[in-house]
Amino acid sequence: QVQLVESEGGLVQAGGSLELSCVVSGRTIRTLNLAWFRQAPGREREFVAAITWSANSAYYSDSVRGRFTISRDNSKSTTYLRMTALKPEDTAVYYCAATGDVILGGRMSSVRTYDSWGQGTQVTVSS
Repeated sequence: QVQLVESEGGLVQAGGSLELSCVVSGRTIRTLNLAWFRQAPGREREFVAAITWSANSAYYSDSVRGRFTISRDNSKSTTYLRMTALKPEDTAVYYCAATGDVILGGRMSSVRTYDSWGQGTQVTVSS
């Protein structure tokens, strides 16, 4: 099975930046669609960003578009989430996720689309 390991998150000031990484093993990353989700206390896990393998296309939730950037480095078997202009509402546990399945329209942002998940890493943005 696919294993995903996120880097350590951190504590940053509002307006600051932080980059998360997720190392993939167990399956070649080139065949995987990758995504980042986050979950704040008392809230549902929500989609943040995704990047496909087929077209190398990136997708973002409305809440992070323009501030976050997802990327992948297949040579390092790693996906990244670069977060800038961070807001306190970005505080959450961030999870990387993967699927080898083709993602149909409207399903990129669904938690049910992904079958492999990292353990999560805490990102805290102070105000």
